[in-house]
Amino acid sequence: MAKHRLLLATLTAFAVAGCTRKELGDADIVALDAVTLRAEIAAGHVSALQVTQAYLRRIAAIDDSGPMLGAVIEINPDAEAIARALDEQRARGALGPLHGVPVLIKANIDTADRMATSAGSLALAEHHARDDADIVTRLRAAGAVVLGKTNLSEWANFRSTRSTSGWSSLGGQTRNPYVLDRNPCGSSSGSAVAVAARLAPLAVGTETDGSIVCPAGINGVVGIKPTIGTVSQSGIVPIAHSQDTAGPLARTVADAAMLLDVLAASGVPPEGRGSVAGLRLGVVRNFAGAGRDPAVESGFTAALRQLEAAGLVLVDPVMAASPAEISNAERLILVSEFKEDLAAYLAQVRTGPRTLEALIEFNEARAGEVMPYFGQELFLAANGGLGTADPGYAGSLELVTTQRAALGALFREHDIVALVAPVNGRAWRTDYAGGDSGPRVGSSRIAAITGFPSVAVPAALVAELPIGVAFVGQPQDEARLFAIAAAFERARGPFPEPEFLPTVAD
Repeated sequence: MAKHRLLLATLTAFAVAGCTRKELGDADIVALDAVTLRAEIAAGHVSALQVTQAYLRRIAAIDDSGPMLGAVIEINPDAEAIARALDEQRARGALGPLHGVPVLIKANIDTADRMATSAGSLALAEHHARDDADIVTRLRAAGAVVLGKTNLSEWANFRSTRSTSGWSSLGGQTRNPYVLDRNPCGSSSGSAVAVAARLAPLAVGTETDGSIVCPAGINGVVGIKPTIGTVSQSGIVPIAHSQDTAGPLARTVADAAMLLDVLAASGVPPEGRGSVAGLRLGVVRNFAGAGRDPAVESGFTAALRQLEAAGLVLVDPVMAASPAEISNAERLILVSEFKEDLAAYLAQVRTGPRTLEALIEFNEARAGEVMPYFGQELFLAANGGLGTADPGYAGSLELVTTQRAALGALFREHDIVALVAPVNGRAWRTDYAGGDSGPRVGSSRIAAITGFPSVAVPAALVAELPIGVAFVGQPQDEARLFAIAAAFERARGPFPEPEFLPTVAD
């Protein structure tokens, strides 16, 4: 079945390449990668309105009906009007780098339009932001069509210690498009699923620890967690300023790099296609869950062979995972910063709770709707804590600073330009009783805690479920990461499309 899907993907690519000079139908449009789609719009082979309408019909057929993925929480009622205006601009020769390309954004990102910024919560269902987030301003200036907002793990998965990824009280459960009863990982689940299911060519997610790269890996798409500080956090519902970042989700490395160049406040170098031959790559062997799943180990081994075939030199092993005390420090930092960062955001909300205490009270008053599966332990911990005045906060920051320096030293010690590790194991069954608890495979904490950039790329389909690899580079070295990730993508070949299977055996 996987081989059959690979063949279909290859044939589709040839078919699309051969039909760009004739009128494109919906199937042709949604099959295009974002770079090609932008070129087709610029050349006048298809209009921004045609593209927008094709994706709106796709969302209605796949997300609202059919497999009912639950990826899109709200459609922008002005999307078609925006597309028409962009077509008029094109007639005058005014083209931005994303001209006419639809983009879905996570529902914790402010838009000063008719869409809510809800963070997936019923408490903010009617919260309409006064201003666009900085990244939305950049998207609009680049000519993107903001198509709608995506579902997420409520409050970006920072409400409960036993939450279920991809579930929110406003949007319900987002489902993995490869196997519908499996979890899409969080918290940018809707953004990743939307791209995987071709509900949009590009989407924006946010990450504090794993919330871009894990959904990317588990749903078979590319995700970039940029160097901390590369992308403005203004106008995004926060968790913790020291680790929060927005970033792209796309079907290819080139598409994701194109989107990041627009999102980044100072821009980033484009995706490189130069030679990576001779670059030294450290193979992480002490990632979380190492050795637990033979299928993951086998897929990772195959990916390493493909990297060698692309000319990279593997340094194996490199022990890069953070020690336990760093993980404990991370939690204290996140809870402490959340108390103050969320308070600052809620203070400017016009409709909805304006303090963390009021938010907790709202959840308790509507517990049957808001907390049917899990509670708000993290909210309570943050509200009852001292914030950044906590005596342990400064010491925790110092530990993280030490870990950041240690990771940089590891790069120098092994003379490597990047690390590679599995980004996820096989998706688990969505389970409201157990939440996301249980053994997991992952490596997101390496980049999350240190602020280093990370690029997740699909690697293999294992028992119908995607697994991905993450490339972690040094700060502001995204361009080299893109070159490595793109080289791996070429060596790997076309990745199987999702088939919306109801279930598979464990």
